[in-house]
Amino acid sequence: MTIDRRGLITAGAGLGVIATASAAFSPPSQAKQFSDAKAGKDDRHHALNTTGTLKVKLIKGDHRHQTNILQQAIDKAANHGIVVELPPGRFVIGNIKLRDGTVLLGAHGKTTLVFAGGASFFVGDDLQGVRLTGLNLDGAGLAGELIHLRSCRNIILHDLSLRAANGNGVALTRCSGTISNCDISKVGKAGIFSLDAMGLEISSNQVSGCGNNGILVWRSKAGDDGTIISGNRIFDISAHQGGNGQNGNGINVFRAGAVMVAENHISDCTYSAVRGNSASNIQIIGNSCARIGEVALYAEFGFQGAVISSNLVDTAACGISVTNFNEGGRLAVIQGNLIRNIFRREHEPKDKRGEGIAIEADASVTGNTIEAADTVGLAIGWGRYMRDVVATSNVIRLCPIGIGISSDPEAGGCLVAQNLVSGASAGAIKAMDLGRAHGPELDHGQTLSQRIAINGNLKV
Repeated sequence: MTIDRRGLITAGAGLGVIATASAAFSPPSQAKQFSDAKAGKDDRHHALNTTGTLKVKLIKGDHRHQTNILQQAIDKAANHGIVVELPPGRFVIGNIKLRDGTVLLGAHGKTTLVFAGGASFFVGDDLQGVRLTGLNLDGAGLAGELIHLRSCRNIILHDLSLRAANGNGVALTRCSGTISNCDISKVGKAGIFSLDAMGLEISSNQVSGCGNNGILVWRSKAGDDGTIISGNRIFDISAHQGGNGQNGNGINVFRAGAVMVAENHISDCTYSAVRGNSASNIQIIGNSCARIGEVALYAEFGFQGAVISSNLVDTAACGISVTNFNEGGRLAVIQGNLIRNIFRREHEPKDKRGEGIAIEADASVTGNTIEAADTVGLAIGWGRYMRDVVATSNVIRLCPIGIGISSDPEAGGCLVAQNLVSGASAGAIKAMDLGRAHGPELDHGQTLSQRIAINGNLKV
């Protein structure tokens, strides 16, 4: 977006900023003291009347003038514990520093602030009770982050429209609070990036058109995080910075423990819908995922504990993968998921996939329905990395191989029982060696070792 001086003057004409009292009536003595304060040459645009209303009148001028007046309004409002309310209109603003207790309200989405340039649009450090509501923030392709907060407690980012940043839409470090009902689009990196959260909820947002990831919840070191990510709509996520999975994800949880990812609608991601990397005790529940380029729901590397249940995956290179037992990845429940239309990436030299569900260690896989996976419906183990897996009461349809079990002699225990396999053209239950099927079909009379039991399955 090109911003010339004429555009800045036009955008600046007639801006009024109104701060309304968040609580009680302000006494006349406070009003007089406030309006008489000498805070700078723009102070004449600020006046607090006896009703506790701070009014800011901005005359024609460039973005520096508008920024100064808005910054002074925020500073004064924070000092007096009142709310800053912005009128409808489109205004060009530079970098703004939020203050402790800043409450900034737009006119129900009719207030648009266009960034004039700099590192970040709104920044804040070591603050409490910051609330931004009803604003449209347009980074104009100039902002690194639109909102960048560090060590801020009880923040509320609600009903915001954030777009056109080179970096992240919202970047938080050591923050607590909520991000809700926001529309974040066309950002260069991630829509929302949280590092070392202190109690965060990310809910009911729309995140789209992101260059690398939709929502990131990371920690500097592995540990409990507890962020709740629920009810978001995430789509059109690219991987502009490349890599083999760190980018291109709707939701990426890294090192953050006890995170809940529930009831999100995620589609059209280059890699994963939900990717948990070294994320212990993650819960991935009730999400709807479509058109995913690699593994739709992923628990990988050094995690212990994953519950993946009641999700729907339609069209992906792999439905669910719980893997990396070689890195300590173990302990999972995969239950009640619907997985369908799982394709092979024939253009890939090695990692072609086409697996409905892939599992390795210390896990139960029960009550899932898998249909049309191009390689195998359920893949149990990879080489010697298989231990204590139970697969029961699953329905597997129209897959070349219904269930594949690692045949490596060093693999551990496995129970496959009471599953229904329908239309498996290359075998209902087969031994597999690093993804390649071999030997005859397996049933209750043909097991790979005494540690593997196959009972009561039905092939139709």
